[in-house]
Amino acid sequence: MSKPHPQANHHHSRPRDIPVAALAERIRAGDRATLARAITLVESRRAADRLKAHELIQAILADTGRAIRVGITGVPGVGKSTAIDQLGVNLTARGHRVAVLAVDPSSTRSGGSILGDKTRMARLAVDSNAYVRPSPSSGTLGGVAAKTRETMLLCEAAGFDVILVETVGVGQSETTVAGMVDVFVVLALAGAGDELQGIKKGVIEIADLIAVNKADGDNLLRARAAVSEYRAALNILAPRSPNWRPPVVAISGLANEGLDDLWAEVERHRAALTTSGEFAERRRHQQVEWMWSMLEERLLTWLRTNPTVKDRLAALEAGVAAGALAPSLAVDEIADVLGI
Repeated sequence: MSKPHPQANHHHSRPRDIPVAALAERIRAGDRATLARAITLVESRRAADRLKAHELIQAILADTGRAIRVGITGVPGVGKSTAIDQLGVNLTARGHRVAVLAVDPSSTRSGGSILGDKTRMARLAVDSNAYVRPSPSSGTLGGVAAKTRETMLLCEAAGFDVILVETVGVGQSETTVAGMVDVFVVLALAGAGDELQGIKKGVIEIADLIAVNKADGDNLLRARAAVSEYRAALNILAPRSPNWRPPVVAISGLANEGLDDLWAEVERHRAALTTSGEFAERRRHQQVEWMWSMLEERLLTWLRTNPTVKDRLAALEAGVAAGALAPSLAVDEIADVLGI
């Protein structure tokens, strides 16, 4: 984009001072400074900011949905950052605009974001056609996921046509990310002799594509063997979609090998699901699921902060923890207080 950078004039204005219509306009124009500020607005916990963020999402909704959304997961040490960095660089070289978003629920336990460090994707971080955004460094998985969904929409409105959503692979985060993307890629490793134990069966069941990484040098033969093992494993699992059998490819993020094949499979997946009508159906289903997850989060927050319930909760929790009160009776009592 050779337009002059409009952000120079309003560098010091905060998003909460700018009207929603003007924010939306600057985002559509691809103004990166405004995009960054709008994402900060979306991540804010202030009630006024949340309200404005929701208005902004509504304002740009018609400009979203055109990107291909790819989820990428894998156990620590699988080489995710290197693979994503290389894949992203390949895609921007082809004329795509790539946004990388991270979902990192584990940061709630450690206090700091594991993914807070953009230098893991050194080349993408400085690529003018890419945008790398670590996840919020605190909050529940549901909260981080909701903010990631909103960030994804902002990036689409700003003209990014490939959204890569990375998960660190902790607990429920894979399922959550699989529920917000079009295609879910699992990166796997070879050479341990127990390939299938190194990665949870549940993750394989939601994979649309498996890529065995580090298929280079001395590891090449082991990687090829792992590809065969994963193919065999997929044959005995019921596929996630009637219109798609998950392929297994060998890649090397480091040597930039097999990544074009991986992307070709992503495009083939989109074509197959679009033709069958499943693509549009998945997107519709995801929107409704998102609404319900946000409603549940809102209700839980209300429940925990409701003054009528709050006083009773501590005593009931203590009773349940001590084994003196059955959880079901505690729930009945809370329901009575609420009149439900």
